[in-house]
Amino acid sequence: MLRPFYQLLFKILGWKIVGKMPDIPKFIVAVAPHTSNWDFPVGLAARSILRIRNAQFLGKSQLFKPPFGWFFRWLGGHPVDRTTSHDMVDQVVKIFERHEKFILAIAPEGTRKKVGKLRTGFYYIAKGAKVPIVPVGFDFARKAVIISEPFYATDNMERDMETLMQFYRSVKGKNPELGLD
Repeated sequence: MLRPFYQLLFKILGWKIVGKMPDIPKFIVAVAPHTSNWDFPVGLAARSILRIRNAQFLGKSQLFKPPFGWFFRWLGGHPVDRTTSHDMVDQVVKIFERHEKFILAIAPEGTRKKVGKLRTGFYYIAKGAKVPIVPVGFDFARKAVIISEPFYATDNMERDMETLMQFYRSVKGKNPELGLD
């Protein structure tokens, strides 16, 4: 419904989408670097333009409290309590198992602050659910949403994370000083 609006907005602002989402029923969209609150509206616009229906996302639980909690749930959000461990990986793997089609968008850094490496939850979710990771970057320098090829986790997490980091290092977030090293 909002697709024409987002397409016009991207055109006016000079944004483009490079690459395409895979035509497979289940995968994780891992978006990094996450350096600004502007990542969220860019992601919503890209999701609409790309016609990715029913994509879900995880967000910090504070976003889901009144008065705007209903809005984030309506957009496909699921609150995450980041203060304690709740077997989040297993919970999300079970969600993948229960659905014939399921796309989960996640920021693998888990924060907008400067971090030196990716967190590993998204990686273990992908392995447990046997789904690929689709690396995506919102490159504010090039005004581009960059979509890489699906990546299947192997048994060598260190090498896999370095492969993902090679992609993310080439992407300049809104606040590049908060990007990945």
